[in-house]
Amino acid sequence: MARYTGPKARINRRLSTMVYENAGPRRVKERRGDQPPGMHLRRKRPSNYGTGLMEKQKIKHYYGIGERQLRRYYVRASSGAGNTGEKLLLTCENRLDNVIRRIGLTVTRPQARQGVVHGHFKVNGNKVDKPSYQLRPGDVITVKPNEKLKLLYQGAIANSEGEGIDWVAFDAETLTATVQGRPGPSDISLPIDVNMVVEFMSR
Repeated sequence: MARYTGPKARINRRLSTMVYENAGPRRVKERRGDQPPGMHLRRKRPSNYGTGLMEKQKIKHYYGIGERQLRRYYVRASSGAGNTGEKLLLTCENRLDNVIRRIGLTVTRPQARQGVVHGHFKVNGNKVDKPSYQLRPGDVITVKPNEKLKLLYQGAIANSEGEGIDWVAFDAETLTATVQGRPGPSDISLPIDVNMVVEFMSR
């Protein structure tokens, strides 16, 4: 799951959400809308189980995480006080690869993940090759001092749709991002019914 290489437009249509933002899936959505893949005479109303499973799949595909990792996030979120679903999604939002995508250094999350794995980014001057790295206030993300990499990510900024996030300050000229806080409920970028996910995973 963490390295899904199948047809991305098919997943978008099945989940009725743009979890993959590549140009190809976008064109398919414009042409076919949210019509699910395959031949359907009549769409059946999904059960609570089916709805919970679909919402969970959205999280896995959107953030590029596997079942075991999602389960670890859930166990951590369910311990202690606070809304379990909200804490689960905020953990996903706080991942290094997600932040790199949201500030506009890449066009998609898979690209951000690949860049991290290949050692293109440093956190506080140290190379970090784990996309799941959890950022903390005060962390500084920089691109590895390599002229080709800098040109690559400067070009990516021009083509990406960086959303900008309030808790991270980004300098596009120096390709430097400074974490100023932690994500809050309003920073969650994936529209899902997370309560259905919590109910599904608590079975």
